[in-house]
Amino acid sequence: MFKIAVLASTNGTDLQAIIDEMKAGKMNGIELAIVISNKADSYALQRAKEQGYKTLFIDPKNKTREEFDKEIAEILTEEKVDLIVLVGYMRILSADFVRTFPKKIINVHPALIPKFCGKNFFGANVHESVLAAKEKETGMTIHYVEEGVDTGEILLQKSCPVLPTDTPDTLKARVQSLEKHWYPEVIRMLAKKQDQK
Repeated sequence: MFKIAVLASTNGTDLQAIIDEMKAGKMNGIELAIVISNKADSYALQRAKEQGYKTLFIDPKNKTREEFDKEIAEILTEEKVDLIVLVGYMRILSADFVRTFPKKIINVHPALIPKFCGKNFFGANVHESVLAAKEKETGMTIHYVEEGVDTGEILLQKSCPVLPTDTPDTLKARVQSLEKHWYPEVIRMLAKKQDQK
């Protein structure tokens, strides 16, 4: 069994897409072991809990980034997780955490890396920046997470048009539909790759 864990801070729409594929029998041999959040009110946690998955809120208050990440790393090691999937996870992972799980952490970024990525590009400001730059297309990038922000090896990129009538919200919805389709696909691809080892 290929075990995945999801780290989420926000609504977890991509998490729902992964769960939907699991419920539809399209994620054979893949198990969602745990969903962890740094936000007690994260809808991703509620979503997972309601659908029968193990969830955990870890409070980052009064902990250094390293202490907080160490706590999560211990849980993920205990769960024998093969892949850590970041879904709207609003924290930058510490170097130690990333080194503990080399090529075992993936993230989806709502733009075509190397454009509109790095420390200051997250959430709505990515789409606002794309519109301000009058880009003709945007998209999403699924990549391995390493010590830099959005610098890891790219696993998959898919693009979509930017329309003259777009707002940050309409653009976000179009990019998210790509994420929801392709994130489960990349997880399947990595599970298959491990199978072949």
